[in-house]
Amino acid sequence: MTFDEIDKKLLLFLQEDSKQTTKELSYKLGLSVTAVYERIKKLENTGVISKYVAILDRHKINRDFIILCHVKLSQHKKEYVLQFEREVMNLQEVTECFHVSGDYDYILKIGVKDMEDYRNFMLTKLTTLQHIASTHSSFMISEVKNTTAIVL
Repeated sequence: MTFDEIDKKLLLFLQEDSKQTTKELSYKLGLSVTAVYERIKKLENTGVISKYVAILDRHKINRDFIILCHVKLSQHKKEYVLQFEREVMNLQEVTECFHVSGDYDYILKIGVKDMEDYRNFMLTKLTTLQHIASTHSSFMISEVKNTTAIVL
């Protein structure tokens, strides 16, 4: 799909604050409210905009201990891969999961309260999943960049 400059600006504005009204957006873009509404509907109907969410402050909800956990499966059988992916979807501490190439098969982004909470997560949840051969954890020291915005 191709985007004109107005679509690109509109998408950036929506990614900054999706609660802006079409009236506010029309003022910023120099378009009528109807034109902005129609553009947004088109972007939603084509799947460019897939959903609207509230982004929580991890510090205020006590989930600011962030871990990147690399997971290696014991074998790469299709059934093992699919089972792991199904099971990891049910772990509320895991906010992102990527199937990757390299030494490990998956990278999980995990948010918990502290080291003790992470240890409990590892012992009672992650290590109970079948077909995990090994894990390697890295802990976030500081957050340099964290954005959900995609620039076109």
